[in-house]
Amino acid sequence: MMAAISAAREHAAVTLLEPNERLGKKLNITGKGRCNVTNNSGLEELMRNIPRNGKFLYSVFSRFDGRDTIAFFEGLGVPLKTERGNRVFPVSDRAFDISGALERELRRLKVRWARDRALSIETEDDRVTSVQGEKSVYPADAVILATGGLSYPGTGSTGDGYRIAKELGHTIVEPRGSLVPLSSDDPCCRKMQGLALKNVELTVLNGKGKTVFREFGEMLFTHFGVSGPMVLSASAHLRNWEREKYRLVIDLKPSLDEQKLEMRILRDIAETPNRDFEKIVAGLVPHSMVDVICHRTGIPEDWKANSVTREQRHRLIAALKRFEVDVTGPRPVAEAIVTTGGVKVSEVQPGTMESKLVSGLFFAGEILDVDAYTGGFNLQIAWATGQQAGRSAAETAGSEAT
Repeated sequence: MMAAISAAREHAAVTLLEPNERLGKKLNITGKGRCNVTNNSGLEELMRNIPRNGKFLYSVFSRFDGRDTIAFFEGLGVPLKTERGNRVFPVSDRAFDISGALERELRRLKVRWARDRALSIETEDDRVTSVQGEKSVYPADAVILATGGLSYPGTGSTGDGYRIAKELGHTIVEPRGSLVPLSSDDPCCRKMQGLALKNVELTVLNGKGKTVFREFGEMLFTHFGVSGPMVLSASAHLRNWEREKYRLVIDLKPSLDEQKLEMRILRDIAETPNRDFEKIVAGLVPHSMVDVICHRTGIPEDWKANSVTREQRHRLIAALKRFEVDVTGPRPVAEAIVTTGGVKVSEVQPGTMESKLVSGLFFAGEILDVDAYTGGFNLQIAWATGQQAGRSAAETAGSEAT
């Protein structure tokens, strides 16, 4: 939609192919239906949040950063607000307001919407000539592939764009999930499934014990492993599953150092010395975690509090400050928020988003091998690449061309 608007504003005649019953189906579920439109930041901050092929985006971000996105949507009549971490949302907290504004602008610019699915792009002398759809053939002087990745296939992200690009000679870096839940074989996850932890610190270590991620916030235990905001953010940093093993270390009491935590435990024991050990633990962690903590300390649940030794207290402190979970890999790409991998960026002109292999072919968004951390940065990639692809395609096609 951004690409179509951008091209139409340059006076190109634009046809938008969309097989869904409505436009913006995936956009409408972003940010849990609120739509984290962008991040209220400039070029440098955007670049810091692109873990893969960030240099490729330097040119488009320098022309269209988060503040430009804010100006664009407010210019379409959508009031925006900036929240924690410079995340930008509609004041209404409704993603439909974003997609609705884009749809109104498409109508104003007289962009034609054909409810059809693209099957292939036809070329002649390495230049695009038309798009073959399921229902019709669409002659074209320029074509923008903005078909998304493989995440949330129910919204239309079926990987068609990868196939079409590959048929035209482009290299596809294997698509995988990013911002995705993580699997674990640790039985504690299934035992605690449904438990949401808030105000904890998550550290991720690689096989050499080096910290690759650390954040304070929320996470969730599931039947398959772990999920939640911090885990999704962490997953974007874990890219070497074939060669690397990762371990999560959770500090359940980040506001207390070990000395203060021990004082807290001693106080609890002193207040009710005849209580069972599990009751002491129950005062420190959620109910569904009590059995797991007791098991990890090796202290029987019915052990009397006044019998807990100094060494046992230290085992409890270690379980609370360094609760470890080994993870085995990401969940399937269909469960990911975004896809990492896609069209190899070395085969695309970074200043125009045009293919280096096929004249008149442009790319925008998640189909490219670029992705970002959470916070509105992935949508910013979509807006910036779409805006540039649209402008460049219109220039290539010429005024009043298709």
